[in-house]
Amino acid sequence: MTYLVPDSTIALIEARAPEARKNRVMSHEVVQALKDCGFFKMFLPKKWGGLECRPQEFFREQIRIAEADMSHAWASGIIAIHAYQIAMMDQKAQETVYGEDPNTLVSSSYNPVGAKVEQVEGGCMVSGRWGWSSGSEHCTWALLGGIVANEGYRTFLIPRTQYVIEDTWDVMGLQATGSNDVVIEEPIFVPDHMSHKRDDGFNCVHEQDSAIYDLSWAQGFVRVVNTPAIGALKKALKIFIETRSGGFKTTTDMTKFAADVEVQERVAKVKNIISELEAVLFSNFDKMEAANWKPSIDDRILYRYQASLVIPKAIEAMDLLYDAAGGRSVFNGHPMMELWHDVHIARCHVANNPTPFARNLGSTQLGMENTDIFI
Repeated sequence: MTYLVPDSTIALIEARAPEARKNRVMSHEVVQALKDCGFFKMFLPKKWGGLECRPQEFFREQIRIAEADMSHAWASGIIAIHAYQIAMMDQKAQETVYGEDPNTLVSSSYNPVGAKVEQVEGGCMVSGRWGWSSGSEHCTWALLGGIVANEGYRTFLIPRTQYVIEDTWDVMGLQATGSNDVVIEEPIFVPDHMSHKRDDGFNCVHEQDSAIYDLSWAQGFVRVVNTPAIGALKKALKIFIETRSGGFKTTTDMTKFAADVEVQERVAKVKNIISELEAVLFSNFDKMEAANWKPSIDDRILYRYQASLVIPKAIEAMDLLYDAAGGRSVFNGHPMMELWHDVHIARCHVANNPTPFARNLGSTQLGMENTDIFI
């Protein structure tokens, strides 16, 4: 299979990962390499210099990046998916962001809790604080969520010149995502054409020629924040086997390790979980494509729930390996320790909590109305 991201870039990410974890941000060298190969343009419309790739192609690349480092896959994937959302916005907004540079990078924080929004003629006055803006150091725009009175949720597209980034990302996992806070102290004016109504996202309103944009952009976003765990699991299983963990010394003799029935079962279970997660991911998007990117509401609800199960299943698999990884794995800097933290931290993202999505799926199957419009 031919991949967009070259092996040399994957190797560069892996080589720079320890430094990026220490610095709590991706290196400019890695970001430039991802720009050069076109990764950030995979969801960008062709008329702006993008590639208009299928989601299946994108997520194969994100998994490969995650096998090198989960933080890089998380942050770069989130940045890349924003091109899809902006493609569904007003043409003026698209041209403003991508008209001169198709590699313009955009971060986000969709949590509206710290936002203050006042609707005025022609737009909104916006201020506040937004947390967890992954990859924000490398971006010149931000998509920030807020609630408009008597209307509902909107996302506001704001240039870097109008906000500041506060270094708050002091965490125990996914350090290199650089998910710092975005702050706007004094209210700024955001014209209506630089905002995106949640209802328009739900209804897949857009002016693109390609049918791929008929798909709700939420179906892509909810996968961006859990698919990296699949690559991380692949890496963890490889490390587990290569380091001959499970309490045995690292030697050239694998006999005792390979003959351990408990280890055999753990490896088999993790291998199967990886296979299941990939199968559901690509099957979902294959079905969406077969429906001309217009899946039914029932299917969208199901796919949303299935996406939310990735991290809990990845945690189960990570724990199976880590519990038998040996005493050295408890030391800071051990690759199994780092991967364990990365996968568990991902569970903190709201999209990776399956409970509300299970309730919505179950209730709609029983005849009640859908309550989730981010599907």
